[in-house]
Amino acid sequence: MSKPTTGGFAKTPGWLDWYEGPSKPRLQLPPGSVDAHCHVFGPGDRFPYAPERKYTPCDASWQQLFQLRDHLGFERNVIVQATCHGADNSALLDALRRSEGRARGVVTVRRSVSDAELKSMHEAGVRGVRFNFVKRLVDFTPKDELMEIAARIAPLGWHVVIYFEAQDLPELWDFFTALPTTVVVDHMGRPDVRQPVDGPEFELFVKFMRDYPNVWSKVSCPERLSVSGPPALHGERNAYRDVVPFARRIVETFPDRVLWGTDWPHPNLKGHMPDDGLLVDFIPHVAPTAQLQRKLLVDNPNRLYWG
Repeated sequence: MSKPTTGGFAKTPGWLDWYEGPSKPRLQLPPGSVDAHCHVFGPGDRFPYAPERKYTPCDASWQQLFQLRDHLGFERNVIVQATCHGADNSALLDALRRSEGRARGVVTVRRSVSDAELKSMHEAGVRGVRFNFVKRLVDFTPKDELMEIAARIAPLGWHVVIYFEAQDLPELWDFFTALPTTVVVDHMGRPDVRQPVDGPEFELFVKFMRDYPNVWSKVSCPERLSVSGPPALHGERNAYRDVVPFARRIVETFPDRVLWGTDWPHPNLKGHMPDDGLLVDFIPHVAPTAQLQRKLLVDNPNRLYWG
């Protein structure tokens, strides 16, 4: 059954709702594991979607997110501001305050944000800001404004999360490498997995991480990056294998600077909606040892967000 959007909002035509009734992962997550990339949407009747949004999702509440957390075996979440809410972080902040300290947040802010607002966000559990450079999702924000924001959050110990696509890294390089904070890249910079893992495009991303030790990466969202297809084509626990060499290379090369998250409720997917339990069971393909899994799921996110 299609999930509603409340508050008089109509979902984007063709919108895929999140998967109801996810399987229980076979992977026993280590104690203290963190889902380090997920979202909340609305509900629209309480937290309206932004007028400038480029999509309207189904509602996905903090209650549903925390139920998923417990079902999958995570202890904590990092909730990232969704572009459908623009710079109004009310839904995210509400979720943080209801988490009993078990969630941290990454917000979107504008130049006009006050120091008092930043302090209040910090007290609620915010530890980063997100800069989105995916043109189909957001309108361009001037880089001088983004750099000003980065300079203001640095004293708080926050970091910057950047979302971009691989082909845009060369033109964004100078800006990214000038940021004065820890920099966390969403989804490995969305590599084209049809290209060789040792090809020039992904080598540039590896160089980015190698040359700049303040750069971290999320090795999440194989369902977004895969070309080979969803589980139905390859068996439930053998999907997204074309993503494995890319994610595994980052995990094994930079084991202390990687994070993983479900990306629930999976906005803007076009082909299929993943079972979050199967996504958890993808982790051993990219972090094949217990030590790497502990760094990816426990040590790194807890150091960055709760340390």
